[in-house]
Formats: sequence, C-alpha cells, structure tokens
Amino acid sequence: MARADQLKALLRAYAGNEETQFYSVALQMAADEAQRGHTKLAGELRDLVDAAKARTTRSVGPRSVPIAQPRGELAELLNVQYPQQHLSQMVVSQDVSNKLKRVLNEQRQHARLSGHGLSPRRKLLLVGPPGTGKTLTASVLAAELRLPLFVARFDSLITKFMGESASKLRLVFEALKTTRGVYLFDEFDSLGLQRGSQHDVAEMRRTLNMFLQLIEQDTSESIIVAATNHGASLDGALFRRFDDVVIYGTPDHEMAVLLLKNSLAAMADIDLDYQALATVADGLSQADVVRAAQDAMKDAVLQHRDTVAFDDVITHLGERKASTSLT
Repeated sequence: MARADQLKALLRAYAGNEETQFYSVALQMAADEAQRGHTKLAGELRDLVDAAKARTTRSVGPRSVPIAQPRGELAELLNVQYPQQHLSQMVVSQDVSNKLKRVLNEQRQHARLSGHGLSPRRKLLLVGPPGTGKTLTASVLAAELRLPLFVARFDSLITKFMGESASKLRLVFEALKTTRGVYLFDEFDSLGLQRGSQHDVAEMRRTLNMFLQLIEQDTSESIIVAATNHGASLDGALFRRFDDVVIYGTPDHEMAVLLLKNSLAAMADIDLDYQALATVADGLSQADVVRAAQDAMKDAVLQHRDTVAFDDVITHLGERKASTSLT
C-alpha cells in the first residue's frame, strides 16, 4: 500500500491545486506498487493518471493572459514566466534544501519579520556547475511564492556603448520596485567578472559598479537571484551584497538513486537496479541524470515496451558522461 508520506503529498498537491505535482506523486505510488509485485494495481494507477491528464487537456480553454508582462524597452530586457515547479520536486543537498526552505519561510512570514524591524532574505547568489539546479531554484521560488519569474536577457542588457548597459540595468531595477517578482540574472559571471581581470573592459566595469550600487540600494519586495557556474571568477564585492550564497554540486549516490526513481517512475521495471544505475551516474549533474532517464523512456516507447530496460539507462548515462567530458 502507499506510504503515509506519499498520501500526505498527494493530498497537499490536490489541496494546493498543484496538478503537475499531483500526477508526479501518483506515478511514484504506481512505481512503488510495481516494485512490490502489484503489477495489476500499478497498471490501473497509471491508466487513471493518463485518463485524468487526457480529460484536463480536453477541458483547457484559451490560455490566460499573464498578469505581469514587460512592456516597451523592458520587453527587450526581461522575459517573464509563470513556473509550476515546486521544492518537493528538486533533488539537491540537504544544505541547499534547508537554505531554500528558510528563504521561503521568511518570505511567507514577511509581515511578522517587518513588525520587528527585520527583512526577509531576498538577494541570493547561486554558485555551482551547470545542470545542478540553479535556474530551477528561481522557478521553484517563483512557483512556491506564486510570483512571476523575470529572466534578465544579457544579450540585450550588455552593450558596447558607453553608459548604455548601466542605463538598462537601472531600468530593470526600477521594475523590481513596481512589479514584485523573482528576478533571475543567469550566467551572472558575464556581468560580475573581477575588476582588473584579463577580461575586464571599461564598459563592463561601469556596469558592474552600477549593479553593486543598485543591489545595495534596492529596498523593493522582489527577490533577486543571480546564478553563476564560475563563482571563483566573480568580483569579491558582489558576495557582500547578497543575503545568502547557496552552493550547488553534483548529486551524491543517494541523490542519484532518488533522481532516477523519480524520473523513471512512469515506466520503471520492478527489477530495475537503481543502486547500480546510480553508480554509473556518478559525477553527472542532476540535469544529465534526468535527461538520460528520459532518453531511456523514449527508447521504450518507440520500441513499444511498457517498461524501461536497464541496459538502455546504462547506455544513455554513458553517453551523457562522454558528452560532458568534451566540455
């Protein structure tokens, strides 16, 4: 039978109208039943989920217009999204999870903190290798707090003309005040390089100085998230401007097992050896593990199989390792 934590997660997702999470938990329950040898029950659960998804797809009307949409020059500087991912779907270290839970808790109890002259964490610097969950974190924060996610477009923000980049950056920070949301500055090292480094140029230096001033002066209620793959290359002055620095890393063995179980839940064979798969996945990022699992499921679907083959997952994990070694 389903575990107590699964039933609670299912009810929370239903009560919170979190459709994606509801289906994800239901499929995990089906996978657990399959592993216990209850193949008929597992199949019935999967059929019920498929039928529910089909009904939802048919009933969806015209897509709603976003409540916050950048206009004018801002439309060239910010992309807006309305994510639906949740913290329970992330597989990260306990330290990262605890820090994100603290941010969410402080944000949700903003009024209580304000009553004591305190402010919630809202300026975060995320550091770690590609594919470890930094960009996903911004989506999760937006979804959990029911805020729009604004992604800064550095291709439009950074220009070669004197003063123009700083002017555009100032415009973005004005938007933080007028529209509360999560503002993501991804690949932040393109802006925050150490002053005086070999890649430092006058315009970038002016832009970085402007960013340092703007983030220090910012008193809005928006959340600022800067993400970088190269923390060591950032200017040291940046770290002091953030409320918290969150360090990401590739998954350990147990995290890889959980990632594989979650990713393969819909088509997992009862005899699938997750421990062996996690050993092969060692060194891969969370994103690479998930993509390998998805590729294995595609193979199964195209070959008209109901379950994923162990060898297929091994093959795709190996391919991911080979491709990452080239970068």
